[in-house]
Amino acid sequence: MESLHFLEHTLAQIVTLSKFCLEMASVLCVILGFAQTLRLAWRLNLRTNRFQSFNTLRLCFGTWLALALEFQLGADILATTVAPSLESLGQLALIAVIRTFLNYFLSKELEAELKLEKERTSLSNPEGAGL
Repeated sequence: MESLHFLEHTLAQIVTLSKFCLEMASVLCVILGFAQTLRLAWRLNLRTNRFQSFNTLRLCFGTWLALALEFQLGADILATTVAPSLESLGQLALIAVIRTFLNYFLSKELEAELKLEKERTSLSNPEGAGL
C-alpha cells in the first residue's frame, strides 16, 4: 500500500512538472510568435497592399497562437489525470473544451487566410503557376 502511495505521489510530481513545461512552451510560442510577427511587419514595411500585409501578419501570428493553444490543451489533459476533486475536474474539462473550440475556429480561419494568400500569389505571379 505504501508503494502505491509513493507511485501516486511520483505520478503527481511528473504531471506537475510536465504541465509546467507545456505551459512554458505555450508562453514561449506566444512570445516567439509576437517577435516573428513584429519582424515580418518591419520587413513588409507597407511595401505591399495594406490588406495583404495585414492578412500576412495575422497568418503568421495566428499560426503561433494555434501552436500555443495545442500546448495549453496538452497541459489541461495532463492536469485532469491527477485532478483532486470533481469540481476541479469539471473546471479543467470546461477550459479544455473552450480551448479546443478556440483552436478549431482559429485553424479554420488560418486555412481560409492561407488559401487566399496562395490565390493572391498565383494571380500576381502567373508565370510561376505552371512550375
